[in-house]
Amino acid sequence: MSKGPLYVGIDVGTGSVRAGLYTASGTLLGQSTKETKTWRSESDHRVFEQSTTDIWDAICHCVKESLASAGASKDDVAGIGFDATCSLAVTDDEGEPICVTEGKGCGESGERNIVLWADHRAEEEAELINSTGSIVLDYVGGTMSLEMEIPKILWLKKHMSPQNFHRCQFFDLPDYLTYRATNSTTRSSCSLVCKCSFLPQSGWQPDFFEKIGLGELVEGRYKQIGEGEVLTAGKPVGKGLVDTAAEQLGLNVGTPVGSAVIDAYAGWIGTIGARYRSPGSEDLSPPTKLEESRHRLAAVAGTSTCHLVQSPNAVSVTGVWGPYRDAIFPGWWMNEGGQSSTGQLIDFMMKTHPAYQKLLQTSKAANISPFDWLENELKRQKEEKNVASLTELTKDLHIYPDLHGNRSPIADPKMRGAIMGLALDDNLSDLAKKINVTLEAIALQTWHIVDEMNSRGHSITEIYMSGGQAKNKPLMQLFADVCSVPVILPFSHSTAVVLGSAMLGRYAAELTGAKAGELSKERLWEIMVEMTPPGTVVTPSASQKENRLLGAKYKIFRESIDIQKRWREEMERAAQE
Repeated sequence: MSKGPLYVGIDVGTGSVRAGLYTASGTLLGQSTKETKTWRSESDHRVFEQSTTDIWDAICHCVKESLASAGASKDDVAGIGFDATCSLAVTDDEGEPICVTEGKGCGESGERNIVLWADHRAEEEAELINSTGSIVLDYVGGTMSLEMEIPKILWLKKHMSPQNFHRCQFFDLPDYLTYRATNSTTRSSCSLVCKCSFLPQSGWQPDFFEKIGLGELVEGRYKQIGEGEVLTAGKPVGKGLVDTAAEQLGLNVGTPVGSAVIDAYAGWIGTIGARYRSPGSEDLSPPTKLEESRHRLAAVAGTSTCHLVQSPNAVSVTGVWGPYRDAIFPGWWMNEGGQSSTGQLIDFMMKTHPAYQKLLQTSKAANISPFDWLENELKRQKEEKNVASLTELTKDLHIYPDLHGNRSPIADPKMRGAIMGLALDDNLSDLAKKINVTLEAIALQTWHIVDEMNSRGHSITEIYMSGGQAKNKPLMQLFADVCSVPVILPFSHSTAVVLGSAMLGRYAAELTGAKAGELSKERLWEIMVEMTPPGTVVTPSASQKENRLLGAKYKIFRESIDIQKRWREEMERAAQE
């Protein structure tokens, strides 16, 4: 008996692939996850590389497993959508992988053909781009990040032979996946506008590419980075799945494939249409108009965190990426803030503390997770010190969190982390306090980003979470308290992004089967509302005293930015004398 129509969503995260099989009401019937490989350099901490072969194999495994776990067949699947990290995938004209590893093999055939988003090797190239004063900088908050694709492409040009560089195709990873699935080089507006310097209305900027030393892209009519049609989110790519991809995925040839999005944008799609029940209220009325999306910030929080908000008009925010036109909805603009290291930062602070091994042993003996043990320890210390909040408990300990540079709103990859208030303490009690102030720092930086967005014209009144950090209850409460807005948690923190991709698959299927003019301009929004399960709300609950303490910590947080910049300038002057 048919279970369809069903929709497959595929999320390619930093360290794993996840697939999910959904009904038209947003019910998850089957899912599968598989880890992927990341290569690091032993001599250069900036290097992060992956493989399209490894990722595609993981996708095929997860799609087949999702169907099997749901007891569904390929005939039930009506559409498929992809999202992925904004990483640079490099192939030749036949789609075969091209190595991106520094050395004599760079530009030759090779498995390591993805420069991961977190790769920071293109620092000099980003500095060159940012010195041009080009109009493209007006659409990335004034400063292009070395995490974007054009600095990485410029780095590769410098490290490949001209012959090898000329034979490369460069894809933002979401677009590579639809290319692999359909054999169509049609690109997505999300990838080109957000990560590749493709400007609203005017498109590629020949003067920019020639000025930075990538004139061959212009001479080649941009074939290497995307020529021809550019699709907004979810629009059908090519003629759907081609024979080879369909066989590998275990799906039917011709299954509609939606134009892909960057993973954070899939998190936006899969969360902000949620209805939620406020404390003491039975109201579960869904949002009815796309206009409501302008007040809803999506925070997609995993290894790093992205902060996305849409607006009907362009809003320029210094140090915040965008405004990006048509990133999701035609005619709408998106701004994207971000923290380069959040979940990664929490892990780092925990695993590098001298008491980490003791924490593992103690929490295992107590049969609870390390995070739960630390939360209990903080409660114990709060009661022992007779203080009203954890903020008061750690009021003299401060962490500045940019260990991997600042993405927003300073847009400075040279920023580094700092701790003030260290004591001669390496016990579990100290580890617990340091984790608490790490969470505080992440929340304070989130407020820094939201504050800058609102000061420039946005009106953010709610934060919609997705990703692994959404299950961190103390952090979610800090977000609500620090930002003074309700935080809406998704029905499932781990599948919200996958759901967003499945929505793209449904939209592609409906567009493929529809006659001209049958669907409303806001049909994707209607699909989002129909398929997003209700969320739960975390409301601000800090006392007046805790609010004063958080306000003081925010002031110190901002001062630490100015101090670090001034110290860096003093040291650079001293080094030059």
